[in-house]
Amino acid sequence: MRLEYLKYAFKNISHRRLRSWLTLIGIFIGIAAVVALISIGQGMQNAINEEFSKAGADRITIQPAGGFGGVYISEKLYQSDVDVINRVKGVDFATGVIIKTGRIKYKDQTETAAIFGVGADEDTRQFIANVDFFLIEEGRQFKSIDNNVAILGNNVAKNLFDSEILVGKKITVEGKEFKVIGIQKKSGSPMHDNMVRITTDAAQELFNLKKTEEVSMIFAKVKPGIDPLVAAEDVKKELRKDHNVKEGQEDFVVVTAGQMIEGFNNILLVVQVVLIGIAAISLVVGGIGITNTMYTSVVERTREIGIMKAVGAKNSDIISIFLLESAMLGLFGGILGIGIGLSVSKGIELIAISAGVNVLKAYLGYELIVGALIFSIGVGTISGVLPAKGAAKMNPVDALRSMI
Repeated sequence: MRLEYLKYAFKNISHRRLRSWLTLIGIFIGIAAVVALISIGQGMQNAINEEFSKAGADRITIQPAGGFGGVYISEKLYQSDVDVINRVKGVDFATGVIIKTGRIKYKDQTETAAIFGVGADEDTRQFIANVDFFLIEEGRQFKSIDNNVAILGNNVAKNLFDSEILVGKKITVEGKEFKVIGIQKKSGSPMHDNMVRITTDAAQELFNLKKTEEVSMIFAKVKPGIDPLVAAEDVKKELRKDHNVKEGQEDFVVVTAGQMIEGFNNILLVVQVVLIGIAAISLVVGGIGITNTMYTSVVERTREIGIMKAVGAKNSDIISIFLLESAMLGLFGGILGIGIGLSVSKGIELIAISAGVNVLKAYLGYELIVGALIFSIGVGTISGVLPAKGAAKMNPVDALRSMI
């Protein structure tokens, strides 16, 4: 019997093709928007989690309070802070980096890029060797004797200038000449793909930091078996003591890789909820469209409803027929919307990749597809409840008298 109802509902939809297509527009636009936003949001979240995992879950980042890398803020970090952190029981190794923005000249072209001053000592080299962001595609890493040499991020070497910079070529950083000894692998991280990495000594001379020994950020590696959160609390405790500040008044920020991931995920979640809420407005419009279509269908089929009741159809049968019809409208709209939404999200991913942004990825999981289908069927079904009840309440005698 249910199969007959399904065939009957499909027949009614196919007989009113133009109206059905117009009804589907609101549903598939809404579903497409929601699917595309969830796909991009979830894909971005997965990509960010993957990027942080490349850096290692046992990493701790220390930076001045109030801003990234100590730019445009009064608080500073120094080499003495690195020494304090290295003495913390749970810390295996800590190193300071200098992060500045500088002018890069290659041939006759000048551009701006991030300058990273990183140590060339053995411990720092081993620390960096385990971080995927700093892997070398061509050339080599720093040696302890290196000075006035540079390793370029993938985008700086291949896309920033009109002509590609090869290993062995020379560039000018803030007026000083550096020889390119390496090109980093493309990591997908805009920060690391667009950097020029030089030694700490070279960066100190370039930005006049030799006397102060100022560093922009400090990266620390936790000892095996030590909880990064516990180690981070120990680092805070020792730095508070060294800086002579009370808890809650720190002039520095200590975060673990896990905390950074959680923070980014929370921000993405809020953005996703807001955007999906906006996109859901079109679903409401689509639901109203289905309700209107079903009410019109009930009026047009009044005589038909009367005949069905006269031959023994129950109210539940009438309701089932109309609910199946509205659910099928939701299903067809959902299928179209999912196809369009996933195509849009994949298109955005391809555009982002062509622009050098690998973090913007589309998520095409079956959970998203199944969830969107169930949701669209639910919207269609709910939209058909009132018209279906109205059809079931019709008096068969009055319905048979109708001329429609």
